[in-house]
Amino acid sequence: MTRSITDQAHDFYDAVPYEVPTPDTSLYALLDTTARLYPDRVALDYFGATTTYAQVRDQVLRAARVLHEAGVGPGDTVAISLPNCPQAFVAFYACMRIGAVAAQHNPLAPAAEVAGQLERHGGRVAIVWEKCVDAFPLDRLDTVFTVDISRTMPASQRFLLSLPAPRARDMRAQLRGPVPAGTVSWDRATASSRAIDTEHPLPSPDDRAVILHTSGTNGVPKSAPLTHRNIGVNVNQCLFWVWKLHEGAETFFSLLPYFHAFGLTFFLCAAVRKAATQVLLPKFDAQMALDAHARRPVTFFVGVPPMFERILARAKETGADLSSIRYSVAGAMPLSTTLAREWEEATGGMIVEGYGLSETSPVLTGAPLSAKRRHGVLGVPFPSTQLRLVSLEDDTQDVEDGQPGEIIVRGPQVFGGYLNAPEETARVFTSEGWFKTGDIGVNRDGFISMADRKKELILSGGFNVYPSQVEEAIRSLPGVADVAVVGVPVADATEEVTAAIILEEGAQRLTLEQVRNWAEKSIAHYALPRQIVFIAELPRNQMGKILRRKVAQVVREKLGR
Repeated sequence: MTRSITDQAHDFYDAVPYEVPTPDTSLYALLDTTARLYPDRVALDYFGATTTYAQVRDQVLRAARVLHEAGVGPGDTVAISLPNCPQAFVAFYACMRIGAVAAQHNPLAPAAEVAGQLERHGGRVAIVWEKCVDAFPLDRLDTVFTVDISRTMPASQRFLLSLPAPRARDMRAQLRGPVPAGTVSWDRATASSRAIDTEHPLPSPDDRAVILHTSGTNGVPKSAPLTHRNIGVNVNQCLFWVWKLHEGAETFFSLLPYFHAFGLTFFLCAAVRKAATQVLLPKFDAQMALDAHARRPVTFFVGVPPMFERILARAKETGADLSSIRYSVAGAMPLSTTLAREWEEATGGMIVEGYGLSETSPVLTGAPLSAKRRHGVLGVPFPSTQLRLVSLEDDTQDVEDGQPGEIIVRGPQVFGGYLNAPEETARVFTSEGWFKTGDIGVNRDGFISMADRKKELILSGGFNVYPSQVEEAIRSLPGVADVAVVGVPVADATEEVTAAIILEEGAQRLTLEQVRNWAEKSIAHYALPRQIVFIAELPRNQMGKILRRKVAQVVREKLGR
C-alpha cells in the first residue's frame, strides 16, 4: 500500500516534531511575553529609528485605550490600511489587546475594492495612511484615524523632508497626503493617551483575530477571518520548521507587507515570538533594502522571488555583502532553481520555498531547512498538517504519486470559512472537512511541486494544459525576457493556448513556429501554443505575481476577440 503524503513527509523532518503545540493564549501574549523577557531588545528598526520591545508594548497599551475610547469593543472590526511602519505594528497589537479584529487592507487598493471589503466586514473604525484616506468613505465610518508614516522616522530624516528642495518635496509627496476634515490624527491620539487598564479582558484563542482579503480559489473577492489560534499555531509550525533560528538574536527583513498573509504571520507574529529585530521599510526598493541591511545586518529573510532577484542583482552591482543572511524563505510564487542556487552562493546560507494561502494562516508546506532541501518545489507538509492530492473530477479519490491532483488540506491553521459567504465556504470544503486550495500539485517522494492553479487550467483539445509548464518551456528560448500563457476561448467551448511574450531588448521578433519548435523539446504537443502575441509588460500584483486574468484581457484585445 502506498504511504500517505504526510507519512512520506516525515522522512524529511529531522529535528522537527510531527505535531506542534496549539496555543491557548491570544496573539497579544506574543508581544507581552517577549517584552517581559527581552525589554531592551530592539523590536523595530525604521530607517534607523529604533523601538525596544518594552517601548512598543507601552505604545500598544496606549493605542488600545484610544481604540477603546473610540467605541471599539471585543469582536468589533478595525480596518487597518498602512504600509509597514511602526504605527502598523502598534495598531495590530492594540487590536489584539482589546479583542478587536484587525482587518488588513492594501493601502494601494482602489476605492471600489475597499468599499466591498468594508461592506463585508462592517468595521466602523479605520486606521489609515494619509496617502490612501481618499479611498475610505468617511460618511460610512464612525472614526477615521490618519497616520503620518514619516513621524516615526529619525529626526534627521524628518528635518530633511521639511526642506524646500525639490527632492524633499518629492519624498514628502510619496510619504504624506492631505488630511480631510473630520479625521483624527492617530499619532497625536496615541501619544497623549494613557495605557489601557490592566483589568481589561483579553480575547480567547478561538476568538476572531484577523480578516484578510482574497480572491480565493475562483477569483471572487472574499474575506477570510482567522482566529488567534489559527495564526498562533502557524507561528509555532513556522518556527519549529526553521528551528535553527536563535531566540533574541535574529534580525528579520520585514519587506513583505503586513496585509499579506506571509508578512502578517512571519513579521507581525513569528518575529515577535522569536524576540527578533525587524528591519522595516514602507515599500520594497532594492537599494533602500541594502542600505538598511548595511546599517543592521539581516540574518533571516522571508520574501517573494522578485525581491530576492532584485536584491541579488543590486548587490552584485554595488558589491554589497549578503553573508549575514543565514536562512531565507521564498513564497507566494515559484522559486526557480537558478535563483535559489545564486542566492545561496551569494549568502553562503540556505533558501527554501514555502507554500500557503490566506485561508491557511498561511503556511502549509516547506522544503526542509537542511541538506535534504530541494529547490523549485513547495516542500513537504508542515507539522500538524494533513495533505492529499485528489482527482479534479472527484475530490474523494486520491491520485497516484507522480500524477497531478488538487491540493486539499486539514490542520489547525485552516480557517473555518469565508465571512458572510456560506455558498463560497461550502464550495471550498469537502464533505469530510478538507479545504480545497484550488492549486494543482504533484507528489514525488513526499515533495509537492506546483503544477498550476485549478482556475487557470486551459482545456485544449480535451487535454488539461498547465500554463506554468508552458511558460517554463518558452522562457528559456533565446530572446524571451518573460512570458505568460493563457487560454483564449474558441467556438467549440475549448481554448487555444496563447503565449504573451516580452522580448529582450534588441531581440528579433519570434515566429509562432520558432516558439513551438523550441517548446516541444520539453512539453507535450497538445500543450504547445497555438498563437503568440507580443506585449510590453506583464500585469502583476504588488507581490510581483502575474495576473493571468488581466493578461488574458490584453491578449483578447490584441487578437480582436
